[in-house]
Amino acid sequence: MTEYAATTSTLPAGKVRGTGVGILLFVVTFGIYGLYWYYVTHDEMKRQTGNGIGGGIALLIAFFVGFASPFLSSAEVGALYERGGRPKPVSALTGLWVVPGALLLVLPIVWFVKTNGALNEYWKAHGAV
Repeated sequence: MTEYAATTSTLPAGKVRGTGVGILLFVVTFGIYGLYWYYVTHDEMKRQTGNGIGGGIALLIAFFVGFASPFLSSAEVGALYERGGRPKPVSALTGLWVVPGALLLVLPIVWFVKTNGALNEYWKAHGAV
């Protein structure tokens, strides 16, 4: 993934979350961490840009229509890059990694690595440590 210079923003950057720790927490909590992850990441993206569905709506979607969440999350992360005039490292199509992955555990992990990694790179470029 290519690093890029951050745009000037007075809004706080989101938190960088370890991908490996996220996967471990998702497994140990039997998916409950996934609901938390959807909430906080969408909340941070909405606070940073003023765009997106926000944490509450993301949590409701994840809880009631969970299959849509990977598509929405990847699309919003990609939109963060696009609004900054940069190429999107992930898009809604990245969510397709999860579809056959319901049967194969490794494919949702690929989705999470790609999406969380892109989000972490975005936050780092905007001042998060």
